[in-house]
Amino acid sequence: MAYAASGLIRLAGGSGFNFWAYQTVDAIATVNTAGYFNGAANMLNIRDVILVADSNAPTSSFVTVLTNTGTAVDVSDGTAIAETDSD
Repeated sequence: MAYAASGLIRLAGGSGFNFWAYQTVDAIATVNTAGYFNGAANMLNIRDVILVADSNAPTSSFVTVLTNTGTAVDVSDGTAIAETDSD
């Protein structure tokens, strides 16, 4: 798939740092590919944090914006959020 602007929502931010949520059917291995967020280059800042929710798996991960040239965005590989339910 590809980046969908409708899936990216700014949750909080200030002083050039933002926290975003992004819902997608794409796996984290697709989302963390360089260039995936190029369509949001005008919104994302270096060090912004994005909570990526893959509605297909379902899994959740945190990624950070590592680089943004103004047209090309690269994010970190992602840190998986452990989702357990032991009851």
